[in-house]
Amino acid sequence: MNELETLIRAKIESDGPMPVAEYMELALGHPEHGYYIKGDPFGVAGDFTTAPEISQVFGELIGMWAAVTWQQMGSPDRTILIECGPGRGTLMSDALRAAASVPTFAQTIQVHLLETSPALRAHQTDMLSTHDPAWHDTIETIPPGPTILIANEFLDALPVRQVIRTDTGWAERCVALTDEGLCFEAGRDTLDINDAAPRDLRTDDILEFNPAAMSFVDILSARLSSEPGAALFVDYGYERQAAGDTLQAVRRHGFADPLEAPGEADLTAHVDFGTLAARAAAGGCAVFGPVSQAAFLRSLGIAERTAALLQNADPEQANSVYAGTQRLIDPAAMGTLFKALAITHDGAATPAGFETHSVSGTRRDD
Repeated sequence: MNELETLIRAKIESDGPMPVAEYMELALGHPEHGYYIKGDPFGVAGDFTTAPEISQVFGELIGMWAAVTWQQMGSPDRTILIECGPGRGTLMSDALRAAASVPTFAQTIQVHLLETSPALRAHQTDMLSTHDPAWHDTIETIPPGPTILIANEFLDALPVRQVIRTDTGWAERCVALTDEGLCFEAGRDTLDINDAAPRDLRTDDILEFNPAAMSFVDILSARLSSEPGAALFVDYGYERQAAGDTLQAVRRHGFADPLEAPGEADLTAHVDFGTLAARAAAGGCAVFGPVSQAAFLRSLGIAERTAALLQNADPEQANSVYAGTQRLIDPAAMGTLFKALAITHDGAATPAGFETHSVSGTRRDD
């Protein structure tokens, strides 16, 4: 038993069963023992590999997406470029290298990174030192101005709330303690969530909500309602809320028990893109997507960029470049499960990569 599990057990013994969202928040973000606080989880030596680490093409295309978005915003003379959960800084580094091909855009960029992990901030410092980035624990401290925000695999790590259908109604799904260890169980109190629940659900069905993601979108929507900007989210998830437990743990590139060794595995849950889109639209923003990651990257020119890299690659490099692109767009890999969603100020032009998908949100009437 590790130190964080000892703390969690003590808290459950003192206060009773712990909501799943609270458990997830402690496992990932405890100030001393949290998963993202302690070290570097990325790459072959870590627990998982994200798109920017798979292929440089991913970050380069995002950089060019940002340049086109800047032009659609009217080419402001100052651009607040934000990345949420920037990992090692790989995506931002590749994006800025690509953006340098549009010097008039590159000269306007002020880099802001939303990152709470000291270990990852150190990696980002090494990777991005020439760009003089500023770090933030929350989006609320980032200065105002025309904004382009990038968030790749950020929303999936925000604490998710789970409720479970019981014989008597809905209850909070909690982490409890038995003689055998930590386990999931239904809370004792009955919840009134019928208006938020799909019809025809059965006993033991689970619904997930993400208050942290909703709060983030609320803050972002308020920002985009007062100044021009666009946000791009790329993550895995579903288009509409449906019953199911998507909480998962990943350790050493394989699935693990979410309740085993808290703080030593990554915990994530699938993103409910439909609810996020509706929330942003209700906040006065235009919303585009979601579209599959494969469709988004193809529209941005992943095939053409890959072909250009292959022309000057030796056989080993060529195999790596080709395999990376295929992993990003293959439906059997990341191509379909991962999706892209864009949120912009009301009246913005259709963002690159979403040309075939109509806007799914408009300004609300207050």
